[in-house]
Amino acid sequence: MRFLSPLVFSLILLISACGPFSKLEKSTNWEELYNGANKYYQEGEYNKAIILYDKVLPVIKGSEKAEMAEYNYANCHFKTKRYIEAAGYFNNFYRTYNRSSLAEEALFMHAYSLYLDAPDYNLDQQSSQEAVSAIQQFVTRFPTSASFERAMEMLKDLESRFEKKAYSEAQMYYRLKDGLFPGDFYRACIVNFQNFAKDYPESKHNEELAYKLVEVGFAYAKNSTFDKKEDRLNDAIKFANNFYRKYPESGFTTEVKKFENQTRREMEAHLQDKKEYAERLAAQSVVDAAQNEN
Repeated sequence: MRFLSPLVFSLILLISACGPFSKLEKSTNWEELYNGANKYYQEGEYNKAIILYDKVLPVIKGSEKAEMAEYNYANCHFKTKRYIEAAGYFNNFYRTYNRSSLAEEALFMHAYSLYLDAPDYNLDQQSSQEAVSAIQQFVTRFPTSASFERAMEMLKDLESRFEKKAYSEAQMYYRLKDGLFPGDFYRACIVNFQNFAKDYPESKHNEELAYKLVEVGFAYAKNSTFDKKEDRLNDAIKFANNFYRKYPESGFTTEVKKFENQTRREMEAHLQDKKEYAERLAAQSVVDAAQNEN
């Protein structure tokens, strides 16, 4: 039996090599290849269909048979989860056959393929941006499509991923502010929190980030150099006032009030230091003038 197994295995390989698909793959008859590709496509044998379409498509390009074959070819890649390739082929189909009855579906499938390939929110979102552009192209071109609502749900989901990533980045900067070089991260937090509110005005995270903006604004101002301190303290007070205006019944109000009071006390101390410094400069100027006269 030990000697029989390799022999049986070799026979199986030989038989399969002489099977219908193998014979068809070697054919030079384009009609036979075309019909075979369509047959395997209808049977769900998409990998085999791709191999045969690869052979026949260059031959039938520009003919009446090419339109359906090219759509099937794109869909074969989609069915085998080769979403990037599928997106490209569906897009090429739409550009080539934009008057086809399949044009609308092809443009949707172009967008849908990119959507399915889009990564989770914590990864780079460049491909997600491409999916958004494709979906926007579809809904603009076919606003009455039966797939319009589905496309809008896809768009909403992608926007949610962008929001999650932006929030995650904001939280990252917030955590890094407690490191060795907090100044840069204070500034990054302020910019990030403000941009988040502009980009996602309806986000549930805005109230939390508005509170943290007051906290970070105060810390940034407190640790600033003398000449920049007053402006940054004023910014922190503005952040607090904006918070009260937007969230009058917030659970963060007590904490915001605490940071605002600290900011105002810091401002009083700073203005006193500034006044004393100005008085010393004035006194020194008098001394210097008197010495110059002598």
